[in-house]
Amino acid sequence: MPRCGTAKSRGGPVEFYLNGELQQCTGVDANMTLLRYLRERLGKVGTKEGCASGDCGACTVLIADADDTSPQAINSCICLLGSVQGRQVLTVEGLEQDGELHPVQQAMVDCHGSQCGFCTPGFVMSLAGLYQRSLAQGGETPGRHAITDCIAGNLCRCTGYRPIVEAGQRMLTYPQRGIFNEPATQTGAPDRDDRQPLVGGAQRYYQPRSRSNLRAILAVEPGATLVAGGTDLALEITQRYREFEVLVDISAIDSLATIGEEDGYIRIGAGVRYHQLMGHPLLASTPLDGLLARLGSEQVRNRGTIGGNLANGSPIADMPPVLMAWGADVEVVNTLGERTRYPVEDFYLDYRQTRLQAGDYIEAVYIPMHLSRAPHRFYKLSKRFEDDISSVMCAVSMTLDGGYVLGVRIAYGGMAAVPRRASAAEQQLLGAQLTDAVIDNACTSLDNEFQPLSDVRASAVYRLDMAAALLRRALRALRDGDAPDVFELGEVSHA
Repeated sequence: MPRCGTAKSRGGPVEFYLNGELQQCTGVDANMTLLRYLRERLGKVGTKEGCASGDCGACTVLIADADDTSPQAINSCICLLGSVQGRQVLTVEGLEQDGELHPVQQAMVDCHGSQCGFCTPGFVMSLAGLYQRSLAQGGETPGRHAITDCIAGNLCRCTGYRPIVEAGQRMLTYPQRGIFNEPATQTGAPDRDDRQPLVGGAQRYYQPRSRSNLRAILAVEPGATLVAGGTDLALEITQRYREFEVLVDISAIDSLATIGEEDGYIRIGAGVRYHQLMGHPLLASTPLDGLLARLGSEQVRNRGTIGGNLANGSPIADMPPVLMAWGADVEVVNTLGERTRYPVEDFYLDYRQTRLQAGDYIEAVYIPMHLSRAPHRFYKLSKRFEDDISSVMCAVSMTLDGGYVLGVRIAYGGMAAVPRRASAAEQQLLGAQLTDAVIDNACTSLDNEFQPLSDVRASAVYRLDMAAALLRRALRALRDGDAPDVFELGEVSHA
């Protein structure tokens, strides 16, 4: 039986299709991003670097599986090169055909959507993804909301958004032309031994395609760093110039990217991306779509995973408070295949510290069906309405009977070193009649339960005030049953 790779394994090449042509990438390091490869190795400089953190969208490209014709917009500045193994990538240089501009490009020209031009390729690629989705749905012109959501992750410093939106409204009026019309010829990916590194040597990049091979790799590389979407981890490379010795990419393990129902739980694989959660039938009765629309831009939602949001241990991650309010468990697996389930609130030990040990990985999250159906409210405060980190995140789930609280779960992000439940407030409420006085007492208890920090996003005083205000709003809304959802109104757009 072939053994897993070692420091002497050379690995490679990384293979993918770029604008329809097969690329075989040799002599690359494990920490190289797709953007660096495009610009520095191939001279494809139409794709820009503006922020190197996935915020400005100037680096946007489209990717699709080799056998797929449905592209997704991503930020190439925080996409590791190894993660596009066996996939198709389209850059702005690939849109033009036989000297004729793509309809999105022509619409941008005709609507005067470009000013200084630096951001234009990113906007074009984001709109091209929307264009292709619109073609697949019958070629109808997308509405303004769909266009603004599509470009929410693209920044125009010249503030020329109106003509860009107009280009999005006009792009389907030109003779229609699809992209990724034909699946690419398969690369050598299916035949490779995925226990060997894609990139070898002193820095190694693995991309296993099964959980058993993932465990085998982690057994010989116990110090490896796991990467899924890389929307957070890649910032260590691009912002802090960190070089990881061993990276293990779980994005090719299909069994980690499924959503289903299992023994009274909604089971969400650790590799499920945010865009897969949006509109899913098992979560249709929840306001999760509204939260995910604000969690990150389309580019981030197309890459970020629920497992990564948990594993990075961030105190301001948006999903942990929601999962705590839903009473969810996180399932951890070690190299022997042994499984342990922790309530999400017990998964965190301290700042950026979790229950994960060397060789462990998150396999899935389990949400009790009955708690996901309970009345709940999610609130996110941030400086920007879209594509911004939370100042305070609040999630509340509550069951009432005749005005009395039968069950309640309250969780916060941004209020402590880890995402946390508000246990004292829960105790104030449990079994009580939900009067305004009881609500006020529960909100007051937060002052003794949390000691948040002051930072660039918010002061400690502001965070405590907003935590109480959001809890009061949630409890009254759940009690009265007639308050509209905050995400529909956009009430916290600039808190």
